[in-house]
Parts: sequence; C-alpha cells; structure tokens
Amino acid sequence: MLNTLLLIGGLALILVGANALTDGAAAVAKRFQISDLVIGLTIVAFGTSAPELVISVMAALGGSADMAIGNVVGSNVFNVLMIIGITALVMPIKVGQGTLSKEIPLVILASFALAFLGNDILLDGDTANIISRIDGLILLCFFLIFMRYTFAIARNGGDEAEGEKIKEMPIWKSALFIVGGLAGLVFGGQFFVDGASGIASALGVSESTIGLTIVAGGTSLPELATSVTAALKKNSGIAIGNAIGSNLFNIFFVLGCSATISPLPMGGINNIDMLVLIGSAILFWLVGWFFKKRTITRVEGALLVVCYIAYTAFLISQQ
Repeated sequence: MLNTLLLIGGLALILVGANALTDGAAAVAKRFQISDLVIGLTIVAFGTSAPELVISVMAALGGSADMAIGNVVGSNVFNVLMIIGITALVMPIKVGQGTLSKEIPLVILASFALAFLGNDILLDGDTANIISRIDGLILLCFFLIFMRYTFAIARNGGDEAEGEKIKEMPIWKSALFIVGGLAGLVFGGQFFVDGASGIASALGVSESTIGLTIVAGGTSLPELATSVTAALKKNSGIAIGNAIGSNLFNIFFVLGCSATISPLPMGGINNIDMLVLIGSAILFWLVGWFFKKRTITRVEGALLVVCYIAYTAFLISQQ
C-alpha cells in the first residue's frame, strides 16, 4: 500500500511540478520577448519530458539503471504506439511533408543510435552492455544538433508559425512557479522511483519491466494529454510534433544526462526491446505514408494501439 501511495503521490507531484515549472519559465522567457514558437519548441517541450528526465536521473543516481533506461525506451514506444494511436482514434492526424521526410526519420535515427550504443557485447565483444559516459556525451551532442535544427525551423517559420500560447504572469509569481515546480519534480521523482522499485520487488517483476510499462506510461501522461487536446482542437501539428519532440528529447537529452552522471548498464533491457523501439518508429513513418497518404487514420491508430497492447502482454508473459 505504501509503495502504491508513493508511486501515485510521486507521479502527481511530478506532473504538477512539470506544469508549474513550464508555465513559470515560459512566462519569464515571454517577459524577455522571446517568441511563443521558440518557447513552445524549447521550454514547453522540456516541460512535457521533465518527468522522464527526473525519474531517469533519480533512478541512475539510485543504482536503478534498468528503470532509467526502461523509462526512456518504454516512454518512446508508448509515445508512438499509444499516444499517436489514441490521438488518431480521437481525430485522424494529418502529417506534413516535412514531418515525414525529416522529423520522423530523426526519431528512427535516434532509436538506431541508442540500439548501437547499447550493444557493446554484440558490436565490441565486451562482457556487458553499458551506456557509458562517452555514450552519454555523444547523445548530448546529438541533442545540440537537434536543438540547432529546432531553432532553424523557428527562425524560418517566422512569426506566422504556430506555437504554444504562453500565459503571462508577474515576475514574483513566475519565480514561485519555477521554485515550486523544481521542488515538485525532485521530491516527486524520488517518491516515484522508491514506489516503483518497491512494487517491482513485491511482485517479483524486474525493474526493467516496471520501467517499460508503469513508469513509462505514467511519465508520458503530459504528452498524451497535450496530443489528445490538440487533436480535439484539430491542431494536428502540435499533436504529432509533441510526440516526435518528446522521443528525441528522451533519447538525446534524458539518457544523455543520465549516462553522463552515471554509466547505465542495460540490464534487463535487451535487443527485443530495442527492435520494438526501432520498429515502432518505422511503423509510425509507414502509417503516415501509406493507406491514406500523409494521414494517420482511425484504423491505423487502432493498429498502433493493438501493437502496444501486444508488446505489453509479451513483457508480462516473460516474467
């Protein structure tokens, strides 16, 4: 019971903290006349991925590397199969030419990069698969390239490009939101990791499986809420861009930071999980191109959701 309360309470603190931190930081940026689009592509994108960052870093520091990596891999699979799938079931998603030719291929590239960096035994003949500090720095370099690309889109898009609408607030309130949000993330992250680890031990389930399922689904709630809301408002750009940005942020920045702080043994995260990660990204690209070109239909959304349910059932059957 205590572990469940820690899990739920920690997740609630994380979600509230991420939202408060995002609103406060965005309001400060707005005060300095930074455009809504740039704020949306950076601060707001960071805010929706803050739960994954906090939990992965806390797990790495606490010696729960399986959960740190499982959280990122599971979140990315969840983002593509469940979030895009559910969003398409709510409202078919129109996919832009640039998204299909540039941004989704970046997600596929990021998935392959993680698979290569985490395959030391297969590629180098080492005794264990580890995301090392060097690997973490490589991922952070990829993140800098991605941010450069993001700012280039913002600049080329100009003021007419669509961005997140930023709420303005007094500077004291912004500071309060930032400090309170950070506190919520730190304490919530610790509670969540402790609760998830306790549940894994009590049920005899590996931390990697808990990370790939419960933790991944919980930390992806901000992205799910954002994408479904955007779909209901018929804003397919935000709906699909949210999932893409989160996936790239998770691999390049979240795992990059976590591995740089403390090398991450892959543990229970194996090549089947890596293949699912890569396969889901490729499937994402394919459903955008085919059946009804440049539109992810309700049928395709249902297919994505079924694939995620099948993957979860497979994970449970392996325990």
